[in-house]
Amino acid sequence: MILLPAILASYLIGGLPIGFLLAKKVKGIDLREHGSKNIGATNVGRVIGWKYGVLVLLLDALKGAIPVVGASYFDSGFSLTATQILLGTTAILGHTYTPFLSFRGGKGVATALGVYMTLVPFVTICAVAIFVLVYKVSGFVSLGSIVASLSMPLWYLGISKLLPGSEYSPIIFLVLIATFFLITFTHRENIKRMLQGRELKAVPDAN
Repeated sequence: MILLPAILASYLIGGLPIGFLLAKKVKGIDLREHGSKNIGATNVGRVIGWKYGVLVLLLDALKGAIPVVGASYFDSGFSLTATQILLGTTAILGHTYTPFLSFRGGKGVATALGVYMTLVPFVTICAVAIFVLVYKVSGFVSLGSIVASLSMPLWYLGISKLLPGSEYSPIIFLVLIATFFLITFTHRENIKRMLQGRELKAVPDAN
């Protein structure tokens, strides 16, 4: 029974619309009416300044890390890894479909970053490097996010098979694949704009 409240708490933590609330506090605006109209860190940086975007990125990542860390403090009846994945995934879904904004939230990237930086840190660092590379070359945060999420199950498979002392979990591998599909789905409008040549590029400082 303790798992159900933990799932609900993870969903609500993930659902906290930090970017939306910060834009309201700092600029008195509804972020859903500006820039790309998304409440995530990239649009926060684009609309109210990169420093605020970094802050939202860190806080949104924290929303993913908290449930994964918290899973260690109670017995769910399942393995620790399974519980961490369940609560972490729930937090990502909470961010993407926040109950506080009619179930329309962010793209899930920052919260997924927090989940996987806690769960598989070395794999996540490798994926972040891929993101930086793609972003530097293309100028598209969205493309960097999609390619980085695609690289994660590949990094995980390679590292767990080749690096001495590493363990392979098929559950983690499958969830990484599922996360890629979720992030690709949440970026579907970005993909359409890229194909049409209308996608917004680098994040300017709005200050």
